[in-house]
Amino acid sequence: MTNSTNQFPEGFLWGGATAANQIEGGYHEGNKGLNIADVLPGGKERLGILANPGFDFEIDHDKYSYPNHEAIDFYHRYKEDIALFAEMGFKAYRMSIAWSRIFPNGDELEPNEEGLDFYDRVFDELHKRGIEPVVTISHYEMPLTLVKQYGGWRSREVVPFFERYVKAIFARYKDKVKYWMTFNEINSALHFPIMSMGFSIEKEEDKYQSIFQAFHHQFVASSIAVKACHEMIPDATIGCMLLSAPVYSYDSNPENVMYALQEERIFNYFCGDVQVRGEYPAFAKRFFKEHNVNLDIREGDLELIKEHTVDYIALSYYMSLTQVKDKSGFEVTPGNLLEGVKNPFLKASDWGWEIDPEGLRITLNKLYDRYQLPLFVVENGLGAYDKVEEDGSINDDYRIDYLRSHIKAMGEAIEDGVNLMGYTSWGCIDLVSASTGEFSKRYGFIYVDKQDDGSGSLDRKKKKSFDWYKEVITSNGEKL
Repeated sequence: MTNSTNQFPEGFLWGGATAANQIEGGYHEGNKGLNIADVLPGGKERLGILANPGFDFEIDHDKYSYPNHEAIDFYHRYKEDIALFAEMGFKAYRMSIAWSRIFPNGDELEPNEEGLDFYDRVFDELHKRGIEPVVTISHYEMPLTLVKQYGGWRSREVVPFFERYVKAIFARYKDKVKYWMTFNEINSALHFPIMSMGFSIEKEEDKYQSIFQAFHHQFVASSIAVKACHEMIPDATIGCMLLSAPVYSYDSNPENVMYALQEERIFNYFCGDVQVRGEYPAFAKRFFKEHNVNLDIREGDLELIKEHTVDYIALSYYMSLTQVKDKSGFEVTPGNLLEGVKNPFLKASDWGWEIDPEGLRITLNKLYDRYQLPLFVVENGLGAYDKVEEDGSINDDYRIDYLRSHIKAMGEAIEDGVNLMGYTSWGCIDLVSASTGEFSKRYGFIYVDKQDDGSGSLDRKKKKSFDWYKEVITSNGEKL
């Protein structure tokens, strides 16, 4: 892969990304209500516990630990952390608002002033440091009441609650936030709906009916948010957000090529097609027929979706996926809520995620070819074990190598003609892993002295990658 200079445009939004539930802590402060992240137990068994239909969404300290409750205490330390982001030269900081800080139960008529005031302070601090907030409206933190009493996004009743929430934050922050996105990794629900949709699958035969009906409710809600944003903050821009992973066929066998294509269309493009093009894609008709999906679509839904499409496409990219129709005899590899077969051309991270920077270039080209809208890489990073040396240094050259290769791939995509708005590396400061609840799965440029068993001081320490990323930003990507 070559790398020419000056690929990144003037005004490129360099920065970092986090989510409220993975960094804030203060889970019962400021009149905040419980959200789904507050009942997530820590440990590698987290997703297995959540996928159990008998999971009751209750906090049980006798059985589990709950690392999200304190997380890294951004709730109290946001000024310190934002100062470090500014020292790196961040132009943008992608973050989320915790819905249950604004509407503690989700179904109240009026927002919680203490929650609104907290984000006022965060946004003011960001602007003071010259950093543009990029805000995800819903990032795996649905109010628990909406999960337990309404069934999450299965229920149409959640749509007006979401509308009330988005209009409250648009009204409050219209002068402070110009970049918004609706649902984090909306398509992730195809494999694991519990965090993004607020329900688990109780009967396998109901899986697709439940998920795609919930998708429809989210598409309606997203269009309502886009419409409200354009009306209330006309100088703002609002996007969707997709979990992106190109799907390769293991070989040139046409059956495997078709299998990979079908998986790529339903996973990578279904949600994008609806939110960007404003209509259900043609391939959905057969998929729905073969999986017994019959959507309840109300009068006016399709017109709303068609008229209020997103302004840009945000995406996460961690890995590619390799597929074969019959996996018998193949080694299966884990991934970001996904799994495929081992790609013999790729190495893997400490957690088994295959590392494929060229896949990012492929993804960006495919998305831009398909949609012709600005793209924004809002998550990309390497989860790894970090070692603090005796002298206190953290020499994370493996992270630098990973990020360098992926940033070069973005530069190549820009050379290919892709309109790329910015790049916010995931977990710019160490945080709680969404998939495992671990602290030891570290992504950050900033080390937080918090351990999986809950011990630690929460002290912040710069890693070697901190100064490296600062130089990348200062040079607008020329010094890689």
